[in-house]
Amino acid sequence: MYQAPEQFAAMNKANFATATRFANVALGGAERLFEVQLKATKAALADGADTAKTLASIKDMQQFTEVKDTVAQPALEKAADYVKSVYDIAAETQAEFSKLIEEQLAGFNKQVVVALDKFAETAPAGSEAGINAFKSALASGSTAYENLTKAAKQFGDTAKTNIEAASKRAAPVAKKTKK
Repeated sequence: MYQAPEQFAAMNKANFATATRFANVALGGAERLFEVQLKATKAALADGADTAKTLASIKDMQQFTEVKDTVAQPALEKAADYVKSVYDIAAETQAEFSKLIEEQLAGFNKQVVVALDKFAETAPAGSEAGINAFKSALASGSTAYENLTKAAKQFGDTAKTNIEAASKRAAPVAKKTKK
């Protein structure tokens, strides 16, 4: 099948736009992740300095027991918040990638079906079965991708639930150690 230069140029332009969208999603996710990491690093540095000052002022074992509990609880809560933030960024970025991939697959499937329909118009008699089989295989592939996407979403939802549950458990555990 011959493609006119205009069709080739349009295809290249569409592919460049798609690549740019993918790059923007990746860079946006990386930028949000960097911001979370920078904020966590600054907080950890400040907390570490405060903890070092507090530990340096300890005079006996009773004070040490009291201080260790006051230091542990905020650290556990901040760690849980950090993990949740990183997970949220990863999940959002993955969802954006999935949306772009779905758009691309839908467009590709549409182009293939249109091309097959054009081919069917000029195809020799008896080739309808092969064309229909190819269309069926294309539909099966799309269904398999949708099922895979649903399974990945369920896995992500389960992971998010587990992270949130762990975050909620971190605070009471730290409070219990304080008593």
